[in-house]
Amino acid sequence: MHGKRGVVAEEAWPEDQRPEADGVVTRRAGLALGIITGDCAPVLFADRKAGVIGGAHAGWRGAVLGVLEETISAMEGLGAARRDIVAVVGPCIHQPSYEVAADLRDAVLVRDATDARFFAEGKRADRWQFDLPGYCAARLGALGVTASILAHDTLADEARFFSHRRNTLAGGGPIGHQLSAIALTG
Repeated sequence: MHGKRGVVAEEAWPEDQRPEADGVVTRRAGLALGIITGDCAPVLFADRKAGVIGGAHAGWRGAVLGVLEETISAMEGLGAARRDIVAVVGPCIHQPSYEVAADLRDAVLVRDATDARFFAEGKRADRWQFDLPGYCAARLGALGVTASILAHDTLADEARFFSHRRNTLAGGGPIGHQLSAIALTG
């Protein structure tokens, strides 16, 4: 959805009843949460003490709007404690591959001008390289959540990952996605 809505999963949803959301949390053992991405950041969360997990689809829009914060808030609603939540930012597009225009940069900076630190000079005039996983990890760190970043760049690693951006730059073709999943064991 590229938004910030989070939902609580108590059981698996039938395919025709899936909610429109970018974050999902649960405390139910055996229920797997799946986050589908193409280049956006899948962020998986766990509070082992409380037995609460979550996942978020964090594209730049959703990250700016607060999908990470909404997911943590939903976890807290199930009994998680922010100080006990750990997160991992999974395979996504990384800064060397993520050239963006002024509209994206401006949208990020409107929220907080200090977020300019997540932009490097682009390869072309009026372009920047955006550090999406670093931005997500910093947003989590500001909340007191420890976050790790996996070093897998979906655009750069064609042998292992589908990339929506790579596909678009190549003129289209079959669509694909990544699925990142997390589950509580019983």
